[in-house]
Amino acid sequence: MGTLFSSILRIFLLYISMATLDPIQETFLQCLSTHSLTSTPISEVTYFPNNPNYLSVLNSYIRNLVFTSPTTPKPLFIVTPTQVSHIRASIICSKIHGLEVRIRSGGHDYDGLSYVSTAPFIMVDLFNMRSVSVDIEDESAWVESGATLGEVYYRIAEKSKIYGYPAGVCPTVGVGGHLSGGGYGNLMRKHGLSVDNIVDAVLVDANGNVLDREAMGEDLFWAIRGGGGASFGIIVSWKIKLVQVPEVVTVFRVERTLEEGASDIVYQWQHVADKIDEDLFIRVVLNPVTRKGQVTIKAKFNALFLGNAQRLVSLMDEQFPGLGLVSTDCKEMSWIESVLFWSNYQIGTSTDVLLERHSTKEKYLKRKSDYVQEPISKADLEGIWKKMIQLRKPVLTFNPYGGKMSEISKLDTPFPHRAGNIYKIQYAASWKEEGAEAVDHNLDLIRKLYDYMTPFVSKSPRCSYLNYRDIDLGINEIGNASYEQASGWGTKYFKGNFDRLVQVKTMVDPGNFFRYEQSIPSLEASSSKNRMSE
Repeated sequence: MGTLFSSILRIFLLYISMATLDPIQETFLQCLSTHSLTSTPISEVTYFPNNPNYLSVLNSYIRNLVFTSPTTPKPLFIVTPTQVSHIRASIICSKIHGLEVRIRSGGHDYDGLSYVSTAPFIMVDLFNMRSVSVDIEDESAWVESGATLGEVYYRIAEKSKIYGYPAGVCPTVGVGGHLSGGGYGNLMRKHGLSVDNIVDAVLVDANGNVLDREAMGEDLFWAIRGGGGASFGIIVSWKIKLVQVPEVVTVFRVERTLEEGASDIVYQWQHVADKIDEDLFIRVVLNPVTRKGQVTIKAKFNALFLGNAQRLVSLMDEQFPGLGLVSTDCKEMSWIESVLFWSNYQIGTSTDVLLERHSTKEKYLKRKSDYVQEPISKADLEGIWKKMIQLRKPVLTFNPYGGKMSEISKLDTPFPHRAGNIYKIQYAASWKEEGAEAVDHNLDLIRKLYDYMTPFVSKSPRCSYLNYRDIDLGINEIGNASYEQASGWGTKYFKGNFDRLVQVKTMVDPGNFFRYEQSIPSLEASSSKNRMSE
C-alpha cells in the first residue's frame, strides 16, 4: 500500500511541476522521463531556470567567480543524476533536441568549460554520484566521478594506514575531471599520475551504451586516461589501484626571501629536485611579498617525504644543502595527516574536514602552465623576480618531475609530459575585486608573465597541462571543430598523442556529439561540415 501511495504521490508531484513549465521544457522533461527508470524519477533531479533551486545548484560548484556574472551563459537546464539511467536519458534527449552537454564533477576546471558555453547546452552535474568503495585485499577502489579527492583519501585512510592514492593536493577537486585529465600530486615521483593507477572505468557513450573497460576496448580506455573524458562520454566511475605508503611520512614548509638567498636556493633546486630520491617531492611556490616596506620574492618550499625525519635531513644535507633544512623544520605524521598539511590545515585538525565539499572561499582566478626542460640560469631567474615584482600579482609554482614520471612512456597514456621535463610551472592570478575591469587587468598581468617566460620553457610546441585548462591556447568554433583548429591547442596538451586521440574520437563518436570549446574533434564530423560548406 505504501509503495502504491508513494508512486501516486510522485506522479502528482510530476504533474504539478510540469504544470509550471513552458511547452519546450515540458517536452524535454517528458523525453527524460521516457528514457530513464521510474524508480527515482528524473524530474526530481532536473532543474529548469524557473525552479527556485536552479541558481543555487548551478552556483554551488562554480569555483571561479569570473563565471558567476549575470552575463555568463547558463545551461537550459541541469540534471544532477543519482543513477546511470539519468545519465543515459540526458545524452539521448540532448541528441534528439540538438543540445550540447557540459559535464561537471567538482567545478575546478579553471576556465569554466564544464558549466559555460555560448552554444545552447544542458549541464549534467555528477555531485550526487560520489560513492567510494575501497577493497584493501584487492588494493583497489571503485570511485564515482562526483566524489572529491578528499572523500577518496578519507575512505582509503578509513580502511588502512598504509595505502594512499596519487592524485591532487586540493581535497575539493572532483574525481571525474581530475582523473580523466591526468591527475598529479605529491606522490607522482614515486607512483606516477592518477591515470597511471587506473585499472577500469564505466562510461556512457554517445549512443547511451554503458561500457566498462572490456566493452569499450583498449583504445577508448587509453583515451579517457589523460585525454579528457568529456570528449568521449560521461564517465560514471573509475577503478583505481591503491599504492602503499609508509605509516610515518615527513613534511616540511620552509620559506626564504631573496634577501635570505632564495635565488641561489631555487637555482640549486632546479638541478636537484627531479634527480633526488623518488620518495621526496619538493614543490616551490614563488610570490611577491612586501617586507619592511620593500617588495621582494618569497620562495616557499613544501615537501612530502615517504620516510622519517632523520633520513630526510640526512638526504637533504647530502643532496640539497642549500636549503639548510634542520630537524626542527620537519614534522612526522601519517599520510592522511600530510594531506591536511598540504591543504594548509593546522596540525591536529580532524580528517573529517576532507568530507567538506566546500572547504575554502571561492575567488576570481586565472591559471596557466608550462614545462621546463633545461635549468634556468641564475641571472635569468633574477630577471624573472624583477618581472614578478613589477607585476605584483601573479604567483609561480614549480612542481618537480623525474622519478617514476621519467620511467613511464609518453605513449602509455595521452599525457605525454614525461622524461625530459625537469619541472612544471603553474601561473596563478587570484583577486577579490568584482567586474570586467578587474578581470581584464588580472588577465593582462598573468599573460605578461607568461609571455616573459617564453625563452625558458618547452618549445615546438610550448606545452601545457590539460587539467590547467587555458582557453588562451585556442578554442574550437561553435559546432564541429576542424582538426586544424583543434591541433593549435591539442598539440600543446598532448604533443604526438593528439593524433591518436582524434582517431579514437572519430571511431567512438563520429558525429562529434560530445563537443565543447577544447574537445577532441572527429575527422568524420569535420569532413561532413567541410562538404556541407562547399
